[in-house]
Amino acid sequence: MSTELTPEPDFTDLDTYLDEAGADGYLVDADGSSSTQRYLSGFDAPDPFITIYTPEKTALLVSALEYGRAQTESRADSVSRLADYDYRSIVSEYNATTAKARVTAKWLQEHDVKCVVTPERFPLGPADTLREHDLSVSAEADDIVTTIRAQKTETEIEHIRDAQAANEAAMETAAKLINSATVDDEILYYDDEILTSERIKQAIETTLLQHECALDETIVACGSDAADPHNRGHGPIYADEPIVVDIFPRSKQTHYHADMTRTFLRGTPDETLINWFELTQNALTTAIDAIEPGVTGQYIHDIVCDIYENAGISTLRSDPTAETGFIHSTGHGVGLDVHELPRVSPDGGKLKPGHVITVEPGIYDPTVGGLRIENLVVVTDSGVENLTTYPITPLGT
Repeated sequence: MSTELTPEPDFTDLDTYLDEAGADGYLVDADGSSSTQRYLSGFDAPDPFITIYTPEKTALLVSALEYGRAQTESRADSVSRLADYDYRSIVSEYNATTAKARVTAKWLQEHDVKCVVTPERFPLGPADTLREHDLSVSAEADDIVTTIRAQKTETEIEHIRDAQAANEAAMETAAKLINSATVDDEILYYDDEILTSERIKQAIETTLLQHECALDETIVACGSDAADPHNRGHGPIYADEPIVVDIFPRSKQTHYHADMTRTFLRGTPDETLINWFELTQNALTTAIDAIEPGVTGQYIHDIVCDIYENAGISTLRSDPTAETGFIHSTGHGVGLDVHELPRVSPDGGKLKPGHVITVEPGIYDPTVGGLRIENLVVVTDSGVENLTTYPITPLGT
């Protein structure tokens, strides 16, 4: 019985792509951390394995160690072992890299595959060896699998919804630490110890683990650190300064992500921050209200830029060299990768039902700090559903 990590996708568009490219199949050589590998095979392994997708079938070539699990967990129609092709003898004559490529070539020929398309970042060495064995190998540049998986099934949306629930529990943990802290000489304390970015991150990670989610890193950035949108933050948390908390966990079971940002402030915000907050909340709400099938990511991004520029805030649209103001795109797709298609940016294409995207306007200036609010939404047949239920509260406590 299969225990697929991703639901059965619709690969009709991939079939069409292969037909138009004159290719027999789509070949992936990667470990399970590759979202394309996971999506095509439905399988996860820590070491690279081979997947060939053809319109007729999906087949895997794995090590003996992964053979049994691949048979029960993957969505492949067939699973083969390197050992089935005298792999060890070939290694003794050449080396492991060459042996694997030679076995792959023979295995593909047995599956009547002579011409393959690969992801753009396919390993060069194996590609060259396959060509030496009369296989045609070309890298595609159309993000075909990434485009396909951008439109989520109902099951995938539920996976993301579950990850977002864990995310919101973690955000609440951060909020309680900040709001319960005491202030002494402009520094926040919790349980008589200085409250630091590192301590809040640790509490966030602990909460996520309790909800079967994990992350490699998160953002808890205070004051001038928050003026850099991707500064992870470090050191003490200060009163009267904005604290950007951006959490983007991955479910340990399904591997689907969530993403959300809130900005907190312990103390009293100045008028600039109050104005920034109102503008940003308005930009967020207005952008989300405009989302529906057929509008472009560029259109949604322009809405946010319009609101900021009309208030005298610089954007990269008005000044491509701007270092303060709204200095990033409005959002991105979320799924097996935390950043994937579609784009909600100057080059963003049409939004379609099933697209899960962030909307995350923000303003940044080192002399003031940074402020960002981010929600996670899904495009529906008739409009948009907000997957984020965590409240947006005014700055200051």
